[in-house]
Amino acid sequence: MLSLEKMTAIRRDLHQIPELGFQEFKTQKYLLQFFEQLPADRYELKKWRTGLLVKVKGTNPSKIMGYRADIDGLPITEETGYSFSSAHEGMMHACGHDFHMTIGLAIAEHFIFHPIADDLLVIFQPAEEGPGGAKPMMESKEFLDWKPDFITALHIAPDLTPGTIGTKPGLLFANTSELFIDLKGKGGHAAYPHTAKDMIVAASQLVGQFQTIISRNVDPLDSAVITVGKITGGTVQNIIAENARLEGTIRTLSAQSMGKVKERIEALVKGLEMGYECEAKIDYGAMYYQVFNEPELTQEFMEFADGLSFVQFEESKEAMTGEDFGYFLSEIPGFMFWLGTGSEYGLHHSRLQPDETAMETALRTMTEYFSFKS
Repeated sequence: MLSLEKMTAIRRDLHQIPELGFQEFKTQKYLLQFFEQLPADRYELKKWRTGLLVKVKGTNPSKIMGYRADIDGLPITEETGYSFSSAHEGMMHACGHDFHMTIGLAIAEHFIFHPIADDLLVIFQPAEEGPGGAKPMMESKEFLDWKPDFITALHIAPDLTPGTIGTKPGLLFANTSELFIDLKGKGGHAAYPHTAKDMIVAASQLVGQFQTIISRNVDPLDSAVITVGKITGGTVQNIIAENARLEGTIRTLSAQSMGKVKERIEALVKGLEMGYECEAKIDYGAMYYQVFNEPELTQEFMEFADGLSFVQFEESKEAMTGEDFGYFLSEIPGFMFWLGTGSEYGLHHSRLQPDETAMETALRTMTEYFSFKS
């Protein structure tokens, strides 16, 4: 089993080379070099775009067990002050994928040297943050040749203390969709607003209208969120903006609510076009399916984790977090769980500093779990 010292070194190497979705070339090379040092007769390896699938051979396999790790970074400028900060300007592993990969490597290495009966497929999936790598990977010949009988994954949780594991049967993460809206009106001089079609005003009105969708169109017993995180438009202070762009996200706890929210967004945008005499285009970007944990497998894992002396288990609540691991779970029985990493700053924050000792908890938990299931 890889020592915590070795895992920490690997994590710090990977932390320095974050890359965006389907651009993880250095990352893939690093992962390949790791496996090249291991006994080649103990595993099979396939590339898929910038990702990898590694099947560790069992001694008498009757099934394939799966573990998925995502490998891409985020377009965030790092502010951790780490001595091993990102070497790629404007990019950072701010969602724990460096942890996820390191744990995946350690799990694979363990079973290469300590065989169990069944095969284990360790999946290094690109483009989780966008545009979405899970769905096309699942449709690939490489994946279908080794499609696992059940699948697992973890996600770091900065708000949980190191040594804690949390999950629940059923819905864990929400349905999510990106949202991009481009507005085009008519520019003009700030002193003559009656001759122009102001898209700053139109964009502002639309943001306010979106909030009525949540309060008046979604069942109060359901949950949904529309967040507009970025608005751009205009050129200088005394010219009326001809164009504006809204960028945001939609998150719902049910697929039905996602459909309803999008229906209302489209209706409001059509009304905006008429009311402000402008043109509008909607792009939903990457859309992720809910993470729905298979109840029986999840309950079994919860009882298993709760019985480990080195784990503090707690049952989770649903979160509005998005994860394209949901696509795997839509076809393959399995579950995702939270791994406590304790950080003052949360996911997608430029100062996220998860506790590296949590990787040891994850490795011990998953090696014992896969041994138990084999």
